[in-house]
Amino acid sequence: MSEIDPTDHALATIASILEHPEPVLVVRETETVRETEIVVVGEEPSVEEHHAVDEHPMIDEQPLVPEHTDADGYSKVGPGPMVAIRLKWTVHRGDDDQYYVHETIGEQSAPVVNGPMTSEAAVRFVDAQQDEANRRFELLRSEIAGRSSLADYERKGEA
Repeated sequence: MSEIDPTDHALATIASILEHPEPVLVVRETETVRETEIVVVGEEPSVEEHHAVDEHPMIDEQPLVPEHTDADGYSKVGPGPMVAIRLKWTVHRGDDDQYYVHETIGEQSAPVVNGPMTSEAAVRFVDAQQDEANRRFELLRSEIAGRSSLADYERKGEA
């Protein structure tokens, strides 16, 4: 038998992690309006009262991501299966009232600082960096999944 390249094992492990990502939980607080109806025994509710009971309560829609009035503290996290290598971008206001974006990898790294810029430019910069990281992550993920399936194909002797 030929030896299997250790890289194939690493790629297969990464691909299996990427194929089963952790679920994301989104919690929204909403208000519901409860109506109570008093019905006298032997009376049928009127059409107007019956209509009010069948309606669904109106719920104010809330955005998943709150809008920031001040960019200071605006933060986004990049994709990835491990916190130790995950990118994070955070906007901070400097002493000169300009905004700076601190980019870190993992939790213990020293930040790379980008700036100075306006608050709008800092938020756009963070959003653009996260979008680019997501795009590159998905590209890498699909490439790894392709290599993993090719390695399985070759191991079975079907190549």
